[in-house]
This record gives sequence, C-alpha cells and structure tokens, in this order.
Amino acid sequence: MDTQPAPFVPPAPKPRTTPPSTLEMMRIVYRNPLELWGEHTYNEPWISANGVGGHLIVANDPGLIKHVLIDNAKNYKMATVRQMILRPILRDGLLTAEGEVWKRSRKAMAPVFTPRHIFGFAEPMLRRTMQFVTRYESGGMSDIAHDMTLLTYDILAETLFSDEISGEPGSFEKQIDRLFETMGRVDPLDLLRAPEWLPRLTRIRGRKTMAYFRKIVTDTVKMREERLKRDPDTAPQDFLTLLLRAEGPDGLTRAEVEDNIITFIGAGHETTARALGWTLYLLAEAPWERERIEREIDAVLAREPDPTKWLDAMPFTRAAFEEALRLYPPAPSINREPIETETWNALVLPKRAAVLVMPWVVHRHRKLWDRPDAFMPERFHPGNREKIDRFQYLPFGAGPRICIGASFAMQEAIIALAIMLSRFRFDVTAETKPWPVQKLTTQPQGGLPMQVTRRV
Repeated sequence: MDTQPAPFVPPAPKPRTTPPSTLEMMRIVYRNPLELWGEHTYNEPWISANGVGGHLIVANDPGLIKHVLIDNAKNYKMATVRQMILRPILRDGLLTAEGEVWKRSRKAMAPVFTPRHIFGFAEPMLRRTMQFVTRYESGGMSDIAHDMTLLTYDILAETLFSDEISGEPGSFEKQIDRLFETMGRVDPLDLLRAPEWLPRLTRIRGRKTMAYFRKIVTDTVKMREERLKRDPDTAPQDFLTLLLRAEGPDGLTRAEVEDNIITFIGAGHETTARALGWTLYLLAEAPWERERIEREIDAVLAREPDPTKWLDAMPFTRAAFEEALRLYPPAPSINREPIETETWNALVLPKRAAVLVMPWVVHRHRKLWDRPDAFMPERFHPGNREKIDRFQYLPFGAGPRICIGASFAMQEAIIALAIMLSRFRFDVTAETKPWPVQKLTTQPQGGLPMQVTRRV
C-alpha cells in the first residue's frame, strides 16, 4: 500500500479574484509583483489588455513564448520598464546590453562557459562547499537564505575571479541585500514610463550602495592589471583576465568590462543562492523526498569521487532542484517589447507593448502542469522530464539570451546539495515562515531560519 503523504504545497500568493485599482496595482508592484496576478492569468494562454503604462501582454502559451524568445526574437528588445530598473545598476553588462554591445560581451565570455571549463570548476566548487559546511558541525539555528548567498559568493569568487575580488564578503552580502531592496524595485514612475531624467525616490537611497559596488569593481580591475603587468606567466587565466584581454578597439570598452564584472559579481551568485535555499526548505517540508535523495547521494559519493559526474549520477537530487526552480524561479519575469507590431495566431502584439513571459506564472499555469502549486520532484525524474515542453519550463530563459551560466549553476547546485545533504539535515522550525517576494530575484521574505543537525 502506498503510504506516501500528500505532496507539500509551499507558500505562494493566492491568485487575485478581482482586479486591483490603479493605485493598488502600483502599490503591489512596488511591494511584491508576485501578488499582482489574477486567477485568469494562471488559466489563459495569454492575457492582452491596456495597462497603466500602455498595452500589456502576458504570454503563457509555449508556442507564443517560443515565437517571442526565438522564432522572431529580432523583433523584440528588452522591455523599457525592465531596463529602467536594471540599467542604473548594470549599465552595459550582459543582462542589460543590447545589439552589438551585447554580441561583443557574449562572444568575449563564451570561452569561460564551455563544458571543458565548467568541468574544471567542479573541484573548486567541491572544495569551497566542504570548507563552508564546517560551520554547521556544532549544529543549531542558521538563516539558510543568508548562508547560501555566502556559499555561492565564495564559489564565484574562486572560480571566476581566483579569489581576487576587492572587499570583504560579509560586507558585500549586506550591500547586495540593500541593493536589491532599493535599486531592484519597480518604481511607480517606471510603470508610467516617465522620462528617465525624473528622479526615482526608490533609487536615490541606493546610490551609496551602487558607489560601493563600482569601487569594488575598479579596485578589482586595478589589482588584476597590476598582477598581469608584474607577472603575466602566473596570473590566473580566469573570467577576469579573459575580460581584460577582450578589451580593445575590436572588443570591449573599459566601461563594458567593468559593467560585466559587476553583473557577474552582483547577479552571478544571487540566483543560485536563492534556488539552493528554496530547495533545502522544500526538502525539509517533504522529508520523504529528502530521504530518497539522501540515499542517492550516499550511494553516489561512496562510489564516485569525481564531482563532474554527479549531475548525471544524481537524478533525484537534480529533480528536486529543478522542481524548486519551477516553484520559485530565481528570475521570475522575462520582459520584452515589440519593435514593430505583429500578429501571432490572431493575437496582435502592438509596437511598444509590454510583453511579459513570466516563469513564475508559466511554471504554475493550470493548463500546463498537474497540481502546479505542489512540490512534486517526480515531474523531473527520468522518463517524465522529457515530456515537459521546452517553453513551459524557463528557469534560465530561452533563445539567444538564455543564461550563459546555466550549466555552471546546475553543476554548482548539485555539488553543493550533495555535500550539504550527505552530512547535515536542515529542518524547519516555528520560525521558518518564508514568503516569496520579487526583488529582481524570488527571495524568501524573512529569510529561511532552519535547524541544522549532523546526520548520523
């Protein structure tokens, strides 16, 4: 007899049953955009309506998503509102650059993210995780959301920057939180598409934080340049060196180099950190899933010392992480804007409309998933994973602008989960009451306080 409990349904905003007023909508979008969407958004293939800042289209149909992100991607630029939020932070970094600037940056970085290079990062990922988890040896309470940010920062610092980032990690982590709290929100003036010269009060508070990050980048570049001049033969051949060598008349400008460094320091670890935190939380609420994964990890670690093999050798662990990415996609919204009006299957996509492809909504859509609000890793088990449409599951986006670090993140996550779950149990307590909030990434409001104990 099957005695497995009913799947755990984790916290998430309930779809609205009545549309908000304009003022209420602006308040919700500033506070937490995930709370904005109504029941019909989770049931229809698309929504097409006039909004505060102009025409709005929510694209849920996998065919429509494919059309926007791949088939006719040349007709879609980054959405104006998205750029208003991100460009003050990242300028011409890979996430915000367009046209030739984006092509130059993508080409310059591609060599770092080939499979050969990513496999080379496995050992440092493993080493950093093993060092990191020693903090849990004595057990006790810990904010896992905070911890995962520190861990992924450690891994990023060693793999992409050879541990040569200026500044202190602890201070950096506090500043990242402040950056997302101030600069990472949708300002009401953005929704109204007000001119950029009008000051955004939400971002004025973030200027000091932004200056902090820019100084880190300037100091980091200066340190590496001095080392390359002093001893070019022993300088690390990492992401930082590669970017600096791509600088020149036919490559990147100095400003583009610095913008990409801040993009990867600021965003490169944050998304994986959020996904790891949510995974540990979901497994704690579904101990029967956690036990299956513990058995898998124990068996693989007993026979396979090579961490580059773990991703393929741990399908249950990978499935739990992928299901966490479905329920809490780190990048919950992909925003585009048609350059010219076009029609897809009788849907008119007007020029300058806001076209939202939202993994948060698509991943929970009633017509695309069975029991979409439940934590069910079996969706991603071998034999089931292959049945999921490529464009109904978008944790890393799709098309030309798919996340360049997707393979890096998957390898990093499985190595980190394997080490943590082989040694420790992470359990919820009365204080563990996370609420998903969109501040660029899908963050647990209030953190993830959890009880950590040594496995016996």
